[in-house]
Amino acid sequence: MTNTWSLEGAWFKNCNCDPGCPCDFNQAPTKGQCEGMIGMRIDKGHFGDVTLDGLKFANAVWWPGRIDEGDGHILPIVDEAANDEQRSALLTIMSGEAGGTLFEIFAAVCPHVREPVFVPIEFEFDIDSRTGRFRAGDVIETEVETLRGIDPPDPYRVLVKIPGGFEYTGEDDDAETALAKSLKVRGGEELDFEHTDSHSSMAFVKYEGQVPAAA
Repeated sequence: MTNTWSLEGAWFKNCNCDPGCPCDFNQAPTKGQCEGMIGMRIDKGHFGDVTLDGLKFANAVWWPGRIDEGDGHILPIVDEAANDEQRSALLTIMSGEAGGTLFEIFAAVCPHVREPVFVPIEFEFDIDSRTGRFRAGDVIETEVETLRGIDPPDPYRVLVKIPGGFEYTGEDDDAETALAKSLKVRGGEELDFEHTDSHSSMAFVKYEGQVPAAA
């Protein structure tokens, strides 16, 4: 355990695209650029001997085009409830320095990394009803509800399953598609945007890696 890290818990990915994020299908963003956030509640986690249970973190992100083309901006956000050891552990994981394919990819496509912020994080998540809410201080605020049919507007369910993928890494490799009724990010410059009725992914995920020797 001392040489490994692991995060398990609930995951939001909310962005400016139409519901059904084109990134999941290796397509270009709906509106040209990609603007969004990811947020996680760690139900069970550790970094070596440092426990991370119950903590939360997020990233506000922006790319001028397709994510794989890079040149992205990213603002790391960590739960202010974390102590110094836990903050260092989470920032090391989020930087990609400790492995974990998702975080390594973020590091590769986001060369513009802002100074991290430490704020209170509120996290409400009900995957069965596809509803939730996420707030990170004054930086991110987003509210999620289920997709609905056209007539009648009954709750509507769409699952995206990516076997062997690097983001939806829960037991079934899938995520619920939902509607971000609101998405507001106030991170300065590129990371200042606001959207309504855009995409949301909700999933339970598990990420793992190795603690760097320097840590």
